[in-house]
Amino acid sequence: MFDKLKQTYSGKKIFLTGHTGFKGAWLLKILHLIGAEVMGYALAPKKENDLYNLIDGDKICDSQIADLRDKETLNRSLISFQPDFVFHLAAQPLVRLSYEIPAETFEVNVIGTANVIDAVKQLEKQCQVILITTDKVYQNNEWVYPYRETDRLGGYDPYSASKACTELLISSYRNSFFHPSLYSYHMKSLSVGRAGNVIGGGDWSVDRLVPDIIQSISREENVVIRNPNAVRPWQHVLEPIVGYLVLGMNLFKNPTAFSSAYNFGPHFDDTFSVLDMTKLVIKIWGKGGYCIESNPNAPHEANLLKLDINKSLQELAWKPRMTASKAIAATVAWYHTYFFKPDSINRFTENQIVEYFDGY
Repeated sequence: MFDKLKQTYSGKKIFLTGHTGFKGAWLLKILHLIGAEVMGYALAPKKENDLYNLIDGDKICDSQIADLRDKETLNRSLISFQPDFVFHLAAQPLVRLSYEIPAETFEVNVIGTANVIDAVKQLEKQCQVILITTDKVYQNNEWVYPYRETDRLGGYDPYSASKACTELLISSYRNSFFHPSLYSYHMKSLSVGRAGNVIGGGDWSVDRLVPDIIQSISREENVVIRNPNAVRPWQHVLEPIVGYLVLGMNLFKNPTAFSSAYNFGPHFDDTFSVLDMTKLVIKIWGKGGYCIESNPNAPHEANLLKLDINKSLQELAWKPRMTASKAIAATVAWYHTYFFKPDSINRFTENQIVEYFDGY
């Protein structure tokens, strides 16, 4: 698979929004390894230990630090770069934070995406666009059945609702300006990747389970668990990232056949509850403890959410390669290296990518 991706992306121009974020930095590293020319567009890294800094991101891309809502700068950056592909990952990605800044969450996620697509509209060349939303776009009925790409969209919290709105916006733009039947005229394809609850090294976000566990252990404090029985489709960050690249590869080969949404997640029965995952991380690390502090007045968060990945399996020939247990082990290994061998973390990150592709 590495060689196939290299054949598609080597020498190509990739406009990557959110390149300073957790998922964006992993994607940036892979794009660098497969020989792509990358221009990133995002806010500045918030912390010195953000993954973007740890992989020397400024050395492997042309980085434009700006806000998605700055339409003039976004237009100028994207149009002057003349990309072959656009991967749009930039977002306000946190559910609990969306309760604190709901209007900003909608502005960034919905209007920000509109600004990206508006800039793409002005390109007078072929361009494949992969827009990343989330598994939380579905109207979550808390049932055991996995959600398919054709299921109803919705969203209880502002983050989820903003991403569902973003999907409606993308559909409108596709129908209005980039209809597949008129591809020879506009030369653009819009496709959507849906994934969520990714884990992996370099994530320091607040209110995310693995970063909370690791940082609690490093401070020799108990991990505080809010929702121990919640079940999520945990997956290593490399799984959906490679999925997005495979989607882009298929779009490049056949721009009209893959202009739709695709789920990227683990196999149906490969799930952990928050409590079980916490116990496993502590076991692998070798020390730590936890306590459960449920708050009945806390903002709503879903208890159960699973994705149906059959469309990606069948149409894209993509499949998850790591079990949840292996994903957790790889994530803990990254953080262990960061704390005890910090000078080697860039090479360790690269090695995890190489090992992932080994035998793919």
